[in-house]
Amino acid sequence: MATTFIDYLIADPTVIPGEQRRFYRERLVYLPHSYQPNDDAREIAATSTTRADFGLPEHGFIFCCFNNNHKISPKEFDIWMRLLRQVDDSVLWLLRSNKWAERNLKKEAEARGIDSSRLVFADRLPHAEHLERHQHADLFLDTFNYNAHTTASDALWAGLPVVTKQGQQFAARVAASLLNAVGLPELITTTAPDYEALILELATNRSRLKEITDRLASNRLTEPLFDTKRYTRNFERGLRQAYDLYFDGEEPHDFSVTEC
Repeated sequence: MATTFIDYLIADPTVIPGEQRRFYRERLVYLPHSYQPNDDAREIAATSTTRADFGLPEHGFIFCCFNNNHKISPKEFDIWMRLLRQVDDSVLWLLRSNKWAERNLKKEAEARGIDSSRLVFADRLPHAEHLERHQHADLFLDTFNYNAHTTASDALWAGLPVVTKQGQQFAARVAASLLNAVGLPELITTTAPDYEALILELATNRSRLKEITDRLASNRLTEPLFDTKRYTRNFERGLRQAYDLYFDGEEPHDFSVTEC
């Protein structure tokens, strides 16, 4: 926050690695898995929807990005359009933010030689229904400068794998934090070419994508990311350590929470 009156920032080793420490004025409380709390009681609607209900083709590969449109930069959009060109019968499923963003994204697709009808826009829904519709996508594609945060944890909770490119600053490293905490570090890339290559491989190698999707289905209930009680115990332990420092008359300083 670039101020002196906030003592601590909740972090983890992925979102703020050692080489980035100097950019933060607050003292850091490093949680052992991911800084992000998640609710493992979130309901996924039991409705029986189809792809057609959302304007999606019944067959073909569905790339998905439910991030707010303002997170999409030309760099990843160029990649997404190349992927649509290489993967037959594929579409890109995006969130409908507003009519101007939708119009501009369609125009930019056409400028890159992609029929704008291959961009499908999703209206906002109640959260449980939003989670349910993830089942109709095949792969979630993350944005670069400002990753998926809640949208990434939504996708993972709903069973949809996420491919990310880990950047430099906090907002560009959140999806990597979540993937590490759900036991899928192989979906983290560090360069744009690697990001594009991994997505293309998963879109054209259905057996590998299925293996990852099946592992996510198992991991979401066993790995730390969606273990709310475990997160709460670690968070409370961090608060207690910070208060102990205060009551002992010590100045705030960085520390890592050790899991019991």
